Amino acid sequence: MNTAIIGSGNVAWHLGKALQQARHKIVAVYSPTQSHREELAEELASAMALDSLDMRNIDAELLLIAVPDAALQSVAAQLHVPQNAVVVHTSGSQPLAALQGIAGAQTGVFYPLQTFSKSKPVDFKNIPILLEATAPETLHSLQLVANSISEQVYEVSSTKRKQLHLAAVFACNFTNHLLGISRELLQQADLPNTLLQPLIQETIAKAMQQHPFDVQTGPAVRHDQNVIEEHLQRLQDQPLYQQVYQLLTQSIQVQHPKE
Repeated sequence: MNTAIIGSGNVAWHLGKALQQARHKIVAVYSPTQSHREELAEELASAMALDSLDMRNIDAELLLIAVPDAALQSVAAQLHVPQNAVVVHTSGSQPLAALQGIAGAQTGVFYPLQTFSKSKPVDFKNIPILLEATAPETLHSLQLVANSISEQVYEVSSTKRKQLHLAAVFACNFTNHLLGISRELLQQADLPNTLLQPLIQETIAKAMQQHPFDVQTGPAVRHDQNVIEEHLQRLQDQPLYQQVYQLLTQSIQVQHPKE
């Protein structure tokens, strides 16, 4: 499908390249920042760099809105599209209804469930793509596009997608933040970051194979109060990290009461 991309961040960057590799033609890229739209348009060789959300004269069948959640409603309110074009957003937390005011458009959601960074290549074939649409024919069109870049395509409602997005924040964002804290603690002791890599890999591998609660280890699940108190003492100069430690310990112990 001839596709226009609205946005120039990580999702737009990777999704645009994946669609181009699957032989979809990226005809236009919009971003309010000139350097950003020109950079992405150059990466997607056939794309025009646009400075306007009036796309009525653009030969696009599919318009992908890949902008931050806070900007979605503003973009949708300003957007003018070709008649009968399919307009989708890529947000995990915003409902399908966020696009309902776009005149003359069929609307949907095209949410790739992955963490993206421009500098880190991804294999889209392994990335789940969650779809939703206002009409069966629109859903079918989105399924064809999604299946051309991914082997994992699912129809998921706005309500379930919100719950999925919440779960993803715990699994990805919070886990990544905790790994950042652990790296800081190593650096404070002048220890190499590589020491934790085998432990992290084994932890994730076990959590993928079994229910994570069933393979929980550590002082919290053992209710080893002596070790817990020692750890809290070591964090006395970092009260925020101390609070995180206490809250996670409490959560683990609620799942694993002392026998």
